[in-house]
Amino acid sequence: MSLREWRANRWLVDHQTSRAEIAELLALAARGLADAAVEGLSADARVGLGYGSAIALATAALAAAGYRAGRERHHERVLDSLLHTIDAAPLLVTQLHRIRRLRNAMTYERVGLSSQKEAQDLIDLVRRLERLTTRSLRTQHPELMPGA
Repeated sequence: MSLREWRANRWLVDHQTSRAEIAELLALAARGLADAAVEGLSADARVGLGYGSAIALATAALAAAGYRAGRERHHERVLDSLLHTIDAAPLLVTQLHRIRRLRNAMTYERVGLSSQKEAQDLIDLVRRLERLTTRSLRTQHPELMPGA
């Protein structure tokens, strides 16, 4: 299903972005990744920060494509949109959804659900997503990239 079909289903709405918005979203992602790398943070905190960075990156890619996610299942749709916006591998999106579910459980249900290794694996995954997203934005939407 294409993003246009998602829009027809009202999962997405049209959105006109700007270079400033994309710069802010990329900066949010970078800050979250930097904060997640701080020594002494709990694994849960690191996962939360890394996950927030992933959402910011996916939101930037979706905005550059001319859309934003509706309220219903917002994070799920933003992550799924990566399949279309940056041509992400399905495995990457599946891994991000696993982190989404973990983050939800540790935010609303229990503490200590993630290990430091899981947190580091997530940070590495989001750094990879950051590289893929910025490469895609530079290629598909260079006019939206900071410094362009």
